Amino acid sequence: MRPKQQGVTSESTGPVPHTSDIGLLRLMTCGSVDDGKSTLIGRLLVDAQMAYQDHIQAQRKSSGEIDYAGLLDGLLAEREQGITIDVAYRYFASDKRKFIVADTPGHEQYTRNMATAASVSDLAVILIDAEAGLKPQTRRHAVIAHLFGIRHVVAAVNKMDKVGYDETAFRKIEAAFTSFARQCGLTSAVCLPVSALKGDNICEPSDKMTWYTGPTLLSYLENVKPQAMASANVLRFPVQWACRPDASFRGYAGTVESGDVRLGQNVVVLPSNMPAKISDIVTMDGSQDRAETGEAIMLTLDRDIDVSRGNMIVGENQLPDISDQIIVNMVWMEEEAARVGACYTFCCGPQKTIATITAIQHKVDVETLIEQPVQSLSLNDVGQGALGLATSLVIEPFAKNRMMGSFILCDKVTHRTVAAGTIRSALSRGANLHWQNMAVDAAARAQMKGQRPFCLWFTGLSGAGKSTIADLLEKKFFNMGLHTYTLDGDNVRHGLNRDLGFSDTDRMENIRRVAEVARLMVDAGLIVIVSFISPFRAERAMARDLFPPGSFYEIFVDAPFSVCEERDPKGLYKKAREGLIPNFTGLSSPYETPENPDLCLDTSVLGPLELAEQVVDKVCGDWLLNMKKDE
Repeated sequence: MRPKQQGVTSESTGPVPHTSDIGLLRLMTCGSVDDGKSTLIGRLLVDAQMAYQDHIQAQRKSSGEIDYAGLLDGLLAEREQGITIDVAYRYFASDKRKFIVADTPGHEQYTRNMATAASVSDLAVILIDAEAGLKPQTRRHAVIAHLFGIRHVVAAVNKMDKVGYDETAFRKIEAAFTSFARQCGLTSAVCLPVSALKGDNICEPSDKMTWYTGPTLLSYLENVKPQAMASANVLRFPVQWACRPDASFRGYAGTVESGDVRLGQNVVVLPSNMPAKISDIVTMDGSQDRAETGEAIMLTLDRDIDVSRGNMIVGENQLPDISDQIIVNMVWMEEEAARVGACYTFCCGPQKTIATITAIQHKVDVETLIEQPVQSLSLNDVGQGALGLATSLVIEPFAKNRMMGSFILCDKVTHRTVAAGTIRSALSRGANLHWQNMAVDAAARAQMKGQRPFCLWFTGLSGAGKSTIADLLEKKFFNMGLHTYTLDGDNVRHGLNRDLGFSDTDRMENIRRVAEVARLMVDAGLIVIVSFISPFRAERAMARDLFPPGSFYEIFVDAPFSVCEERDPKGLYKKAREGLIPNFTGLSSPYETPENPDLCLDTSVLGPLELAEQVVDKVCGDWLLNMKKDE
């Protein structure tokens, strides 16, 4: 999955083909602040006669000189400050090939935007100031370029005019960068001495640097051949949309990410592992016998099987991994540090699930490339860790498949992208673990207890009345001879979750653990009552997904915020108002009201006894009536 492109500006000189087009090169410029990235691209566009004349005239100064960087700065804030903030895309073509070039910010605070461009680029042009040499951000960008699979890097040693076009100054930087690139894993790195402002070695060889006999920047870009992925010939078709306009047609839309697909081909749908044959390949122009990498098509199958968004259609003998435990490399993009136990939304292509950071192994020192053991990742850190996924997904290492091997993590509340990265491998324990079927199963345990086990999940603000109703409800069940257990928020934090605080990420882990315990208790045949604020919809949805259909009930205990604060049975609202309790739900931390709860209990209207009866009658009524008849 590629990181979200925020506020991208672009200019098109015609239709942009897919990367499968052999004549297309996707490249980016990156490097430290003020190294001349925008000026370089602007100069390239002008000298290669690939910029609009009205744009050139708009950037011509009173002295007659052109502000080449101004051709790229699309935002008002960029023009005012003279810096690049967003990723600016430009589409152009020479006689030999087509280009998509991304101008990325150099400021450290905009590293996330640089990572955005790296995720879709085949080549990186890293600018280095000839006077200043390599800077920390230059090295960081090289590391991120390698992380996102860029293997071809051009180190454009810029501002050679500032050092009198001195060969010694260039060779010193060339040696330093080449050594760093080799350590970093960049197998194809070249250095070019240029002056973006003066035009030296951009499109034409410089007569001021006759000691340099290599290609110009444009010549190199026109002739470089991007490295193909190992799985370029292996069919990977992620389903973006299941289309069924009527009962006579069922098609699956998406883009062929790699390989090709043919009419009559034997395929497998993952993760269900269901075999099928391709019965039709539908395009805007009608049916065809074959589709190649990059084509947007709709497939139909010869049999009616369950296929939905996020599923993968692959060749029958070309199966990728299916795993819920993965080792990843990632760049952290959020102010709040990444730490073990934190939960996020994991997106890989059209696949989406909840991911928990299960380990952080190390971060990379961008100066020395030494891997430092750490317990967290801070903003702009590049490191390695492990993720546990709530559901098994179709995944391949990034080295094999760029699309299936890349991902983003998003905050489940704000939906901001907090990290982007690549998959190294599936954890062996994730690939080798299987659910052990026991001789005494859930049905047998339930039959022995003479009841139908289920989970009643009470959610609501502090003071809404969750614990009171849950306690009364368990008494009712107990008096009926039923086997129950109540998991209360405060009680669980005295033991199982005593290591957790009250940050959003701690709250998410709190709910994850409780949901797993509740699932095991339901499997044991118990009626489980869970009383937790559980403020986030995503966590409650994750909890529901753990249980068999019909055995999980979300019960919203509702009361106006003012009523909850007035009750304040534990004095928490008072302490929160005084600033003694940070991240207090309803005040400094959000509560997401359930959208479609199984039952809503308004404690500002009815008392707890009446509401407990509502749960018995409306949620468990039919089953309890049948049980009483049997008695």
